[in-house]
Amino acid sequence: MRALPTPDDVAAASPDLLVRWAAQALLPGHPAPGGAAWEHGGAVGVHAPALNRRDRLVLAGPPEGVAAILRDRIREHGPDLRPLTTTALADEVLPLLPDFVAWGSFGWMERTGRLPTAPGVRWLREDELDAAEALLRKVNPHAYVLPREPGALRWAGSFVDDVLVAVGADAWTAPHVGFLGGVATHPDFRRRGLSRALCSFVVHELLEEHPACALMVDGENDAAIASYRGLGFAYREVTISLPSDVVAVLPPRN
Repeated sequence: MRALPTPDDVAAASPDLLVRWAAQALLPGHPAPGGAAWEHGGAVGVHAPALNRRDRLVLAGPPEGVAAILRDRIREHGPDLRPLTTTALADEVLPLLPDFVAWGSFGWMERTGRLPTAPGVRWLREDELDAAEALLRKVNPHAYVLPREPGALRWAGSFVDDVLVAVGADAWTAPHVGFLGGVATHPDFRRRGLSRALCSFVVHELLEEHPACALMVDGENDAAIASYRGLGFAYREVTISLPSDVVAVLPPRN
């Protein structure tokens, strides 16, 4: 099993944007230290502590190599580890690991190229982040990212009559993959195109600075998935695979 010490090493070993995104854990000075990456049999695995609020092991490549990395690393990092692969890959890996089961799934969306920006959106100043946090807590009390938290690099906002009504973040961005998170629109201002404009602005900025852009989405949120598809994103379902004895002691999923 060969160590991959940098995000560039991961990118050279795998074209998969999911593992390239996780490779930010290898950066010096990353807010969650302890990241590591390996290649085995053409497969790549990246351990990314506290990435997007979870201790993640992200894997891609041939199923036999993925199964070997997963089997080797799962016990080392304890029951809080959340191994991720695409669902299509999990369907091939799980038969190789009879003591593992699929525990949950969600959506990963990605795109490359360029996207036109949108007017009426800008990056927020430091003194505007309290308003962004208040909006997020109102719209999505369980938001995965909030202003001033590790991983949140900068926030964009849309205003109506000087009131902040929509926000989104450049959060958990990696050298090879920009990442959009924390999108929220005040309920009184929905269906006005504000969320689409905000996402267009952030994605435009990220694609100007990185080769690709990605986001996560609830796999059952058809409206959000359709909206992101309209911005050129492709959808892939991602599965969390865990040992069955770990699943047996986990609390029920909400």
